Amino acid sequence: MPAKKIDGKALAQKTADKVKEEVAELKKKGIEPCLAVVLVGENPASKVYVNMKNIRAKEAGIITKQINLPATVVEEELLEIVAELNKDDKVHGILVQLPLPEQIDENSIIEAISPSKDVDGFTAYNMGKLFRNEEFLVPCTPKGIVKLIESTGTEIKGKNCVVVGRSNIVGKPIGIMMLHRHATVTTCHSKTKNIAEHTRNADILIAAVGMAEFITKDMVKEGAVVVDVGINRTKEGKLTGDVAKDVQEKAAYITPVPGGVGPMTVACLMENTVIAARGRGDGK
Repeated sequence: MPAKKIDGKALAQKTADKVKEEVAELKKKGIEPCLAVVLVGENPASKVYVNMKNIRAKEAGIITKQINLPATVVEEELLEIVAELNKDDKVHGILVQLPLPEQIDENSIIEAISPSKDVDGFTAYNMGKLFRNEEFLVPCTPKGIVKLIESTGTEIKGKNCVVVGRSNIVGKPIGIMMLHRHATVTTCHSKTKNIAEHTRNADILIAAVGMAEFITKDMVKEGAVVVDVGINRTKEGKLTGDVAKDVQEKAAYITPVPGGVGPMTVACLMENTVIAARGRGDGK
């Protein structure tokens, strides 16, 4: 029996409807949630992502403020813009779209964002809060992954969870979040020997390695919940995930690509913007 698809679009819409209600409540209190998005350069993928974020924000009633900068911008100028947004009381969330040009240190820019406005959840402060199980503004993709898994009715507690990938954006934070939900977590990466030995033990398998169809059917446990975070393009230009198509013959639940994790990431960004507008969470 083929795996049931975890419909990220439907769940994202459900999340968006809740966000819209919360935005309306905040507006009654005189708070107009506002998300500032900084886009550097002309990266086509970044422009698509930013456009999608603007559309979803508008649907939720969140004000957006977009700042477009040339790819030649220097780090000092970008830091000044972030500092101005930090000081602007009308701006609740700040998102600097990654990747940034090579002349700019991404970590310097991320750390310049006020933790109370860090809707991506990437600052050391918010990562530290996450590590201590004091979730405030957590990275959007991992947050969406947890919601997707929970939507299947799967109990995370006591399950073996294997994460393939160790990025600061997905791999590390989702591992911590699953650990806090009482899963037994294994993180695999490029230096892991015999990855399949680990993945075959996974009740919950999260693939975030950025390699097309890296996870094959023989690497997956029968009846596993499989979350495919990857978005890769084949030579023919077709979108594909980190998980091979035939894995759905073995898994109980699987996220499609596209239409799985992606919509939830954007929905959780809107949710984080509302959280930031509601309360700072850092004493500042």
